[in-house]
Amino acid sequence: MTWQEHGRCRDIDPELFYPPLEYETPRQRSAREAAAKAVCNGCPVRGECLAWALAADERLGVWGGLSERERQMLTAHRRRPVAHVAVR
Repeated sequence: MTWQEHGRCRDIDPELFYPPLEYETPRQRSAREAAAKAVCNGCPVRGECLAWALAADERLGVWGGLSERERQMLTAHRRRPVAHVAVR
C-alpha cells in the first residue's frame, strides 16, 4: 500500500482541496482551505503528503495541511541564502 491509500482525504471530494475553475472570493477560499486543513489535521500520512507535494513542486491545492501560498513561503524560506559570518 502507498501513503495515499492511508490519507484521511481519500474518500472526500477533491474539490475541497483545490481551487475551483471559476472565481472564488477570498472569504470562500479561506473557508475551503480551512475545511481542507481540518481533514489534514490528525492524518496519519500528513508528513508524507507534504513531502511529496514539495518534491513534486505541486502548485495547486492543500497538501499535507498547507495551502499553495504556505508551501511557496516554505520553499522560498528554504532557498534563501544564509549569510556567512566570519569566525575570528
